[in-house]
Amino acid sequence: MGVGALSVWEQSSTARVMAPARPRKLAKVPFVELADGRLQGVVSSGSDIGRVYVSSVAARTYAFACSTNNNRPCGGARGVFCKHIQALVAEAVLQYGAERVARYLAVEPPDGDPDAQALTAAMTATRPVKDDSSAAAQVFSRFLRHLAYLELAPVTSPLPEMQWFPATRAVA
Repeated sequence: MGVGALSVWEQSSTARVMAPARPRKLAKVPFVELADGRLQGVVSSGSDIGRVYVSSVAARTYAFACSTNNNRPCGGARGVFCKHIQALVAEAVLQYGAERVARYLAVEPPDGDPDAQALTAAMTATRPVKDDSSAAAQVFSRFLRHLAYLELAPVTSPLPEMQWFPATRAVA
């Protein structure tokens, strides 16, 4: 490739998709993202199939929040990370890889090869505080918007709100 020449993917209007670090099952944590300075997502309840929790951990401070989709506080998030936040961290590590999650949250795990448990231990060692001013409504709304795309009928015509999605066909 000469100077000024663009690769095939750079010539297209699509972006590369980063594959998950490892495949993950969506039943327990259907939505996880690194956004808005937080690790945030939706975690299914272990006891009630109709209930989900919106959980988040802030970068650098590790302030955390966990509440139901009806804004009821999680009973397990009392001064420590509840099981929903622990599941969120574990799924984020599967989705993005431990190094990327650690870098985003500014976590320095004690050993050189981080995993979800090491990241959680490093964050809880700082004694993070519970954050009552979470953006649970925004996170849950984004999750519902993603679910709505699954209900769309397959069409070949473009959807304007989906233009940011990468193309699924290979560009030769």
